[in-house]
Amino acid sequence: MGRIEEDVVAEGKRLLAAAASQSVPLRLLGGVAIGLRAPGELAPAFRRTYADLDFATSRKAVRTATSFFRDEGYEPQVAFNALHGGDRLLFFDNDNDRQLDVFVGSFSMCHRVPLDGRIEIDEVSIPLAELLLTKLQVVQLNEKDVRDALAILHDHPVADADGETLNARRVAELCSCDWGLWRTITQNLHDCRDFADRYDVPDRDTLDARIDTLLERIEAEPKSRSWRLRAKVGDRKRWYELPEEVA
Repeated sequence: MGRIEEDVVAEGKRLLAAAASQSVPLRLLGGVAIGLRAPGELAPAFRRTYADLDFATSRKAVRTATSFFRDEGYEPQVAFNALHGGDRLLFFDNDNDRQLDVFVGSFSMCHRVPLDGRIEIDEVSIPLAELLLTKLQVVQLNEKDVRDALAILHDHPVADADGETLNARRVAELCSCDWGLWRTITQNLHDCRDFADRYDVPDRDTLDARIDTLLERIEAEPKSRSWRLRAKVGDRKRWYELPEEVA
């Protein structure tokens, strides 16, 4: 059985290393992932405490991931996993009173962000494009979502590639076939720019330029027929899901 680290960031690193040694396809998401993907130490404006760990895995690896976390000292939430295991798994670190979520094949909250074929692109986390989308898909942004989104946009260049750049093409493609996702993401990009006034952002010009670049790339992407049909309905119909909190 693995020895669970008290420090959540150290535990995230430990689990990544253990998963890699056993060829288990696991990648971080959430605040810990953003901190680890930063090119250096996060600027004070973007720092925050992290309570839990979030991972993603592929649909084919559900059983392997379940066995992995059990062997590493985590208690599975049996009833939840039996009911939702095709999309999400839940585990507990009882000694440190922490919850660990594993999203399977996609990240689904207010909107669905597909991860199929994207899990193993980077070694630490899901790709930066999807990492940003998991933060911006929240219909009502809170402070931690804003700080995390601003950190990604501030610390990584925007281009049509993965790796240490934020893949604007990927973001634009996902938004071009889902009007609801487009509606939330573009609104939240504008809101994040406004919220940035509250923080001591080290390089505000770069941040603003990257937000502009991403918005322009999203708007330039040809929209699907289903997107255009849904756009005619607009805000008259709710365009997002209301996810339930998991206690």
